[in-house]
Amino acid sequence: MRAVIQRVLQAEVTVQNDGVGRIGPGLLVYLGVGKDDCDADAEFMADKLVNLRIFADEAGKMNRSVIDVGGQVLLISNFTLQGDCRKGRRPGFDAAGPPQIAEPLYEKVAALIAQQGVGVQTGSFGAHMHVSSVNDGPVTFLLDSTRLF
Repeated sequence: MRAVIQRVLQAEVTVQNDGVGRIGPGLLVYLGVGKDDCDADAEFMADKLVNLRIFADEAGKMNRSVIDVGGQVLLISNFTLQGDCRKGRRPGFDAAGPPQIAEPLYEKVAALIAQQGVGVQTGSFGAHMHVSSVNDGPVTFLLDSTRLF
């Protein structure tokens, strides 16, 4: 499982001009599920997302988590994070999880985040979405459940 994590002041996702998710300060997370991912990957990702200390403390150091600051998470499914651009000019998606694997794991990550007391909004799995955000910093991190990076 791979994620792009952005610290945001606000973020919103729309599908066919209908707002389906909106948050204030917190994390915008693009999540790509791989074909070999399982429940353990979802648990790792949810725990890391809610506990990652990327918000400033009183001294201005990144020392607070989304839980600590009372922030929210906007979780967006994004299979293209599993794309392989190393060869040729068109990405390959062999590593991406098929919908029957990816959707339940995506939903599990959202549920696990909510279980930890963090407000979570989601996009629409498999839909063409428009995402807008105000990145705070900018602060952006990459996360891989296999600790590739």
